[in-house]
Amino acid sequence: MARKIGFIVGSLRKDSYNKKIAKKFATLLPDGFEAVFLEIGELPLYNEDLDVEGKIPDAWTKFREAAKTMDGVFFFTPEYNRSLPAAIKNALDVGSRPYGESVWAKKPGLVVSASVGPIAGFGANHHLRQSLVFLDVLVLQQPEAYIGSVQNTLNEQGEFLEDTVEFFQKIVDEYIIFFNKLTD
Repeated sequence: MARKIGFIVGSLRKDSYNKKIAKKFATLLPDGFEAVFLEIGELPLYNEDLDVEGKIPDAWTKFREAAKTMDGVFFFTPEYNRSLPAAIKNALDVGSRPYGESVWAKKPGLVVSASVGPIAGFGANHHLRQSLVFLDVLVLQQPEAYIGSVQNTLNEQGEFLEDTVEFFQKIVDEYIIFFNKLTD
């Protein structure tokens, strides 16, 4: 049975670089691991008043149930105003509630940030990591997964350059080692 890794992409844009990166990472997982893309764009904003019997949005329930079945999670985030996108933060909040029933605890995680700018989503990456610490997601520390000037990592056909794919593979390989240490 394949180990399922939830892929959460913070950019909702159809042609987002982060979505392209996530799709490439999915192809780099070894046998025995499966990428499962968890959709976050349709989640209503978290509101505790709705988190009671009879009012819980169906989208929250579906997301929580899907996320519970994941063995690990990859987050792909752009940087918006030196922080993470609201869509990711909302997904974290929805998945962490109700209190004591978080879907995130103890899952091995990976944070990848990409930006057209040279600092590669550094602020978003670290703000996301800050929330993941509280949510008890065990995040791979090295290699750090910052992809700056992401537009320059693609060729004319829109495919990632060989050295970029090698970097992505190194990240995936290290994550798998990390994952296996935590789950064996």
